[in-house]
Amino acid sequence: MKVWEAVVLGLVQGLTEFLPVSSSGHLVLLQKIFGLKDMLFFDVMVHFGTLLALVAVFWRDLLAMLKRPLAKLPVLIVVGTVPTGLMGVLFKDWFEQIFSSGKTLGVEFLITGLILWYAERARGGNRHLEDMTAADALFIGFMQGLAILPALSRSGLTISGALLRRLDRSLAARFSFLLSIPAILGAAVLETKDFLQNPAGTRDIGAVILGTVVAAVAGYAAIKFMLRLLERGNMRLFAGYVWVLGLVVIIAQLAGRL
Repeated sequence: MKVWEAVVLGLVQGLTEFLPVSSSGHLVLLQKIFGLKDMLFFDVMVHFGTLLALVAVFWRDLLAMLKRPLAKLPVLIVVGTVPTGLMGVLFKDWFEQIFSSGKTLGVEFLITGLILWYAERARGGNRHLEDMTAADALFIGFMQGLAILPALSRSGLTISGALLRRLDRSLAARFSFLLSIPAILGAAVLETKDFLQNPAGTRDIGAVILGTVVAAVAGYAAIKFMLRLLERGNMRLFAGYVWVLGLVVIIAQLAGRL
């Protein structure tokens, strides 16, 4: 991996992990374009970078949850993590097969756009944390589980799920990002296990570290941007973006270019 490739991939990972456009879909696409292989070590490290970004933004929430682990918010985070974990374990081989083939990338981008557009029509509601139920957390966690597919956006689907459950837009963003912490951590642990069994990619350690730092900084900026956007704007611009990208990917695949 060249240094500039690590910077580009780190930037894309950091931004798209939290923007509703699918980080894994973009990384799979770029890795195919760049012709890169043995990316497990890099994937582990950039996931660590995005975790650092989450901690930097939500350290107060995390500290409060550590102090009161049985309070409503941490309990709902645990409840929302259950369907994601079950789907990841039960359908692991199927998800890995789809990841490796990349054949459904274009269609998945289009589906992400449809979900974003439909959720923005709902516009959310005025339900706050005290109104939130376990059923809400399970539904949002189920949406996160679907986003294991490479071009379904995790942040897009979880925020959309929260809006469809009529949660306040600010809470929708906050819960989505906090729910991503165990999901990203779990993905990093699984990737680390696979990497230890096949430790390839460490020769590019300098480039990997740089990519990790870029992912952390870009992730921090993306989280801050999304929190402001959900309060004042909407996600329809991102729906248009993934629709265009999905069509480009499908055309490229049909033409044998991807």
